[in-house]
Amino acid sequence: MSKGTSPKIKARVNRIAGQVAGIQRMVEEDRYCVDILNQIAAVRSALDALGIELLSQHLECCVLGHGTGTEHAQAEPMSKDQLVDEVRTVLARFLK
Repeated sequence: MSKGTSPKIKARVNRIAGQVAGIQRMVEEDRYCVDILNQIAAVRSALDALGIELLSQHLECCVLGHGTGTEHAQAEPMSKDQLVDEVRTVLARFLK
């Protein structure tokens, strides 16, 4: 993301932080295990959606737009092979 973090991404992160805080409260309140597990599943789903959004933006701006000035300010100069390797590594980590 070259122009800073989008409001959509920030909103998702804030929502996830709230969900995690909710899980902490549920544990502290000794809530029913199944209710806590359901919240954990919701957070995992929200994290997956956030990851997909970030990956999509990365592919759009930093990979396809590499060298055009649309890439993230902290992106390192890379060859096409290096970019593909980076995406491969990120996908392997994300899909574990």
